Amino acid sequence: MNDQSQQPETQRKEAEKKTAGLGKMLIVTLIAFAFTFSLIPIYRIACEKLLGTKLEREATIIKESDRLAAAKPGEKRFVTVEFDGTVNSMLPWQFHPNQTRMEVEVGKPYETTYFAKNTWRTAVVGSATPSVAPARASAFFNKTECFCFTAQTLEAGEKKDMPVRFIIDPALPKDIKTITLSYTFFKNDILTDELKAQSPHATSGNAAAAVKTAP
Repeated sequence: MNDQSQQPETQRKEAEKKTAGLGKMLIVTLIAFAFTFSLIPIYRIACEKLLGTKLEREATIIKESDRLAAAKPGEKRFVTVEFDGTVNSMLPWQFHPNQTRMEVEVGKPYETTYFAKNTWRTAVVGSATPSVAPARASAFFNKTECFCFTAQTLEAGEKKDMPVRFIIDPALPKDIKTITLSYTFFKNDILTDELKAQSPHATSGNAAAAVKTAP
């Protein structure tokens, strides 16, 4: 009888031990998880202090805060825009900016013009390639209208003022005080040859040449 009465008591104690063991395991698991989670900010600090780098998420937050700070309403910010223009040696044009320097307020639209003249005896098609310096500023220099968007045709001796309209993003890094916008004009050989083929002068000239060479 004593053995039978002690058996439930023994089972109860064993169940309590198992429950206590599971509770301890749960506590240890929670502590380990919390410790691992706490290592994340420590890792970020170590990367910044020891390696001089920031994790991508922090860098994104910083960039976004800089953007918001740079775009604060009511604050006026001005930068200098310089203009430059060159012509490839194969293009018989004169080309240069009509204005070489301009003080502009970020976030506002502006317009400038470039002068071009065809010094050749026939029509020539040219294509312009733009560049922005420093390179970091290129993402913040937005051209809304530009002669570089399409090929330009100038008849023999023709002159033209070609407009450029632009806006500088207020999020331009604050350490950039001067931006240089440059263009290089190249001769568009394919379009120039097509233009010559369609020209009535070229057709009459070819016909005359054919008559002279006929036996």
